[in-house]
This record gives sequence, C-alpha cells and structure tokens, in this order.
Amino acid sequence: MKTLLKTSAAIASITLLGACAGQVAGDFNNSAFATATTTNTLAQAVSLRGSLLANLQAQFRQASPDMINFAFNSAVLDEEARSILNRQAAWIRANPAILFKVYGHTDLVGSNSYNQRLGQRRAQAAVNYLISQGVRRGQVQAVASLGETRPLIATQDRERLNRRTVTEIVGFDRRFGDFPFDGKVAHNIYQGYIAGGE
Repeated sequence: MKTLLKTSAAIASITLLGACAGQVAGDFNNSAFATATTTNTLAQAVSLRGSLLANLQAQFRQASPDMINFAFNSAVLDEEARSILNRQAAWIRANPAILFKVYGHTDLVGSNSYNQRLGQRRAQAAVNYLISQGVRRGQVQAVASLGETRPLIATQDRERLNRRTVTEIVGFDRRFGDFPFDGKVAHNIYQGYIAGGE
C-alpha cells in the first residue's frame, strides 16, 4: 500500500511541477528549469507502477494459479479449470481496483488462423465463467488470443500445457473511488501493507 501511496505522491508532484512552470524563483523566463526533476520523478512513478503490478501479480498467483488448461481442440472448462477460476474470481472480487486481461493459447497442432480463433474461444470461456462468479464485467478488461505463438513446450505434438488461458493483471481502474470502502477492502489494503514490509 505504501508503494501505491508513493506512486500517487509522485504523480501529484509531477502535476504540481507542471502547474508551476514559468513561476520558478530566480528566472521566470527559464521554462527548462526543473525539467530534469520532473523527468526523474516521472521515471520513478513508472518504475513504481511496474513493480507494484509485479507484486500484485505475485499475490494473485499465491491466491490462485493464473493458468487453466483445456482438452485438445476444446474451449470447454473442466472441473479443475472451474475450481481454479473460482479461486481467481474470489481474489478479483476482493480487489475491485485491479484490471485483468485473459490470454488464450493453443498447442501447435492445426493452422495459425484456426488456433487464433480457438485461443479466443478459450479466453472468452474463462472470462464468461469469471463474470458468472460475480466478477464485474469491466474488471476483466479484455480478451485476447495469442493462439500458438507462445508455447510453453515447443513441440508439434499435442501438448496440454500449451492449451491454456493465463489471467494477468494489467492496471488499475480509474474509478476506484466509486467502490465502497468496506472491511474487506480495508483488510486487503492492510494485508498488502504488512506483506510489503515497509
């Protein structure tokens, strides 16, 4: 949570520095004054955001696997996939400010175009299930297919590990202030603060 506060402070600093351009003590005509500071602050904010997303993705993976697998030539969710998606849905619902993307993958059997469509159907099946479990439609931002372009195991044969979807954190919902700040949200923020060790 402190990381989120630091990121917010950095962004606020950038806004303030931008608003003060041309009103710098000493030389009012030097618009380049503080450019280096502003650039440095912006770079730090981007870096903090990236590390915050990586930390959140690690927390998400601790709560639930981020990957589910499929039978050959299928986009049907089996019992194991539904169980994993139930755990994902619980974490996603408890973290309403975080946005996700689901990527669909296939093995290398079949044509590229067919596998692209199959990956899309798999990703859509996962998203539909998450929504059926109470995940807000806008929180699972997008569905994308990577088809056969990123196999975990490079083989031309059927490979279950390649037939998967992966759920990833992609950012934050700007409307976070619209969500109720209840005990569950406070608990999640507190746990993140404790885990951060800052």
